[in-house]
Amino acid sequence: MSEALQIDVITLFPGMLKGFLEESMMKRAAKAGLVEFNLINPRDFTTDKHNTTDDRPFGGGPGMVMKCEPLFSAVESVRTPESRVILMTPSGSPFRQNDAERISKEWKHLIFICGHYEGVDQRVIDALVDEEISIGDYVLTNGALSAVVVIDAVVRLLPGALGAGEIATEEESFSSGLLEYPQYTRPPEFRGFEVPKILFSGDHGKIEQWRHEQALKRTKERRPDLLKHSGEKDENNT
Repeated sequence: MSEALQIDVITLFPGMLKGFLEESMMKRAAKAGLVEFNLINPRDFTTDKHNTTDDRPFGGGPGMVMKCEPLFSAVESVRTPESRVILMTPSGSPFRQNDAERISKEWKHLIFICGHYEGVDQRVIDALVDEEISIGDYVLTNGALSAVVVIDAVVRLLPGALGAGEIATEEESFSSGLLEYPQYTRPPEFRGFEVPKILFSGDHGKIEQWRHEQALKRTKERRPDLLKHSGEKDENNT
């Protein structure tokens, strides 16, 4: 296997991902040899004339379930002992920044299974899937949409992916356990809104302190749940 991170995405809608993977940072990372993308349509592994990939659930109920045979064949066509098979599903574990960091460091071959309809046959999960991931407490049209979120979060952490001059990932939201502090650039005043004077002081210690205070304030207001894991104290609960 090459040194690049290999990402295979099994989806009924490869066109939904193609444009995303050929633009911006994804395109640059692939061109630099940091990552290789491969889109796999499970319909290519069907054996009937209608290329059937779904069927009604046993026991009744609404919707359709993705069949196990095409998914088994699709995964087995690319899986190696070094692969990590990830299923995108609303019932998976919540995806966090530390998951992106873990995945980007621990694995060199990722296989994403993108669910659709009412989900996938449980036997696929039992036999093939190493990890089930959800990007939030809501339901999307299909797993391809959530897969690109995880792929973006992982690939941008690969050394060299962001390129020279781009922001260090250590200062971004969640990396320190807090939301990121406010950012400003030119002009210093716009329509009556002024940049905080501390940012012009040249005192990097005071600027760092201000940024930390702003990050803590923003986190308390918007995501107080994060304070439990950040090491910071919430003054309202002390």
